Amino acid sequence: MTWTAPAVTRIPMPTLGDERPHLQGWLDHHRQTLLLKCAGLTAEQLKTAAVAPSNLTLLGLVRHMAEVERWWFRRSFAGQQVGDLYCSEASPDGDFDDLATADPETDLATFHREVALADQAVAGRDLAEEFTSSRGRQLHLRWIYLHMIEEYARHNGHADLIRERIDGTTGV
Repeated sequence: MTWTAPAVTRIPMPTLGDERPHLQGWLDHHRQTLLLKCAGLTAEQLKTAAVAPSNLTLLGLVRHMAEVERWWFRRSFAGQQVGDLYCSEASPDGDFDDLATADPETDLATFHREVALADQAVAGRDLAEEFTSSRGRQLHLRWIYLHMIEEYARHNGHADLIRERIDGTTGV
């Protein structure tokens, strides 16, 4: 039997209430949207580039967002000493480039793990809590939430086009 990316059910976002649940709800919505774009596709389909000369793939986007989750929430904000997942000095864009031997099932599990660890790293922390970025800027945790929502929204637009190119599926 051929492996396919699992189905995903999006959780309804809050529509009333405080800021934190709204930020978390929108972030989770976009996390789930990326996974919805992958649902039902085979490993090879997940590695299929949108259109030459771009090497942008759904799997590359999942790997990239796992890196970004790790970078902003765990390394930058929480100060955890964790390395890169896919990128290195030899391959700075390894999340997108090094897919020939990548295992999508493992990479999706890594994405889920990084999301859970990111959420754990900021659980109970105040949105106004400050940290210093790698570029020396003073930022709030709130900034990370807003940046991550923007990053997912942009890449989900890419994912929508890639998925449509693969099998004609649009929407969600």
